[in-house]
Amino acid sequence: MQETKTASSVAGPDMPALDIRNVTMPAAVDMRDITTIFGTFKANDNVRLRVPQRSIHAILGENGAGKSTLMNALYGLVQPTSGDIFIKGEKVRIDSPARAIEYGIGMVHQHFMLVPPFTVTENIILGQEPVRGFGRIDIQKARNEVKTLSERYDLKVDPDAKAEDISVGMQQRAEILKVLYRGAEILILDEPTAALTPQEIDELGLIMQNLVESGKTMIIITHKLAEIKAMANHCTIIRAGKTINTVAVQDVSEEDLAAMMVGRKVSFSVQKKPANPGGAVLTVENLVVKDYWGHPAVNGLSLKVRAGEIVGIAGVDGNGQSEFISALTGLRKAESGTIHVSGRDIFNRSPRVIFESGVSSIPEDRHKHGLVLDFSVSENMVLQNLQKSDFSRNGFLRETAILQHSLELIKKFDIRPNHCARLKARGLSGGNQQKVVIAREVTNNKDLLICVNPTRGLDVGAIEYVHKYIVAQRDAGKAVLLVSFELTEIMNLSDRIDVMFRGTISGSVDGPNADQTTLGLMMAGGKA
Repeated sequence: MQETKTASSVAGPDMPALDIRNVTMPAAVDMRDITTIFGTFKANDNVRLRVPQRSIHAILGENGAGKSTLMNALYGLVQPTSGDIFIKGEKVRIDSPARAIEYGIGMVHQHFMLVPPFTVTENIILGQEPVRGFGRIDIQKARNEVKTLSERYDLKVDPDAKAEDISVGMQQRAEILKVLYRGAEILILDEPTAALTPQEIDELGLIMQNLVESGKTMIIITHKLAEIKAMANHCTIIRAGKTINTVAVQDVSEEDLAAMMVGRKVSFSVQKKPANPGGAVLTVENLVVKDYWGHPAVNGLSLKVRAGEIVGIAGVDGNGQSEFISALTGLRKAESGTIHVSGRDIFNRSPRVIFESGVSSIPEDRHKHGLVLDFSVSENMVLQNLQKSDFSRNGFLRETAILQHSLELIKKFDIRPNHCARLKARGLSGGNQQKVVIAREVTNNKDLLICVNPTRGLDVGAIEYVHKYIVAQRDAGKAVLLVSFELTEIMNLSDRIDVMFRGTISGSVDGPNADQTTLGLMMAGGKA
């Protein structure tokens, strides 16, 4: 049905809003004046959201803007302080996820909820297992239902594969199947592309379009403007807990969306002077690292990273990047080879020894290796440095000093909410959790900074600042090793780009002169 475009009270500066209220068909979701308050913090402030049926609707906002809180209210994970929710024209009260499921709402969270040793089928039916005689689970019936759903929506998931053995993209498809199995007509996807490869992102776009064509309604929370342009019909922008605008995606540019999101013009390029590299800080020679199945994931890899330069590792996910970084940071034993940092041997040393040898790292998985989620933000800010006299004395923590240190970093890195120092890390949004890790690691002042997907889950404004801090590390004479599946990030930041293919460096290009076509060819195993 054609939407009527008129100005409305939620329009952003110099940007026409899309009025999607006055249409004949009831909206799939109509959230009116939703306010959610935690203590003295107002996460949502009279937010309005109307999602037409059979559409893909994006929700865009800075980290901590209130996007996830709004969707958690729709899914029954939190209760709004005030406001009304209508599902297909019917006013409803959603007081739990079970009630949300009754209304046909399903949610795929940013951090997946799969049980790793369970099969895809076992994960999907968990809590809603079909049974036969004597209360036994009818696993064959369940498997057939999962297979049928997978084929109907072209999800192509192996129902017998274990969750721990499949790619992140396949895990996401299993999560989508899980909500479809429960009868979802409205699907909420929180940061659905944050951990996906470019190919998986394209495939997800096709999956979402197939779901919409079959009658489903999709709501996606994302910071990736290009994907909003490629996938969504409409976009609602939220800033500081308030609705700023709802627009037809085809009528706005990425620059328009970014400006509405952060309230200012955002630069999409990284400003940096030419590198002036010094001596080698990281030297890796003939490194061999096996994966969990005993196969060589890193196979004779050699590279150098010098002081005052950023070396980017480009490559399709699954070519040994995770195993390589795990060996560098002491999380996995290597089979053979050498690793030196500023002349110090760190081959198969412990994470503590490697850290004290001059290595700081932003890990691939902030939950597993970056944060202690039940520690406060202040405690997470000083995890590796508690033994220093700045933060402890005679076996006792100097809590005032720790708090002051965290308050400085919270302000410097714009971690939200700004009173989060004493909050548990798990209470922050994913993007703000990432900022906590980045703030800690960037200020550790080590010779080598390893960054693995450092801007995962961050909004464009935060990405701009993080890139500046990474360049500042280089300009201060530090060596920076960057691993990212965002090719534009690799190209914008790197002084040299090494391409990783099948566990080794297959070629290198000068960062400022790199182009996507050449890199894409090399990432596929071709020659530049």
